[in-house]
Amino acid sequence: MLKKSVIIAGRHNTSISIEQEFYDELLNVCRERNLSLNALITEIDSARSDKNNLSAAVRIYILQYIKSKLSA
Repeated sequence: MLKKSVIIAGRHNTSISIEQEFYDELLNVCRERNLSLNALITEIDSARSDKNNLSAAVRIYILQYIKSKLSA
């Protein structure tokens, strides 16, 4: 399990705890979408429901992203 520091919306420091495999896919999404890690995390944070913590929201985002690519 990795713990990575991120900045949300350029002003809020926080961290996510995430498995290496999910982190690798997160970086792949950043490259594919031409976004910085902080920009993608900000996007995920703004779209998540209050019931999910940020680390869980990142995992769900990655799963949905991969599933959407497979069904395209």
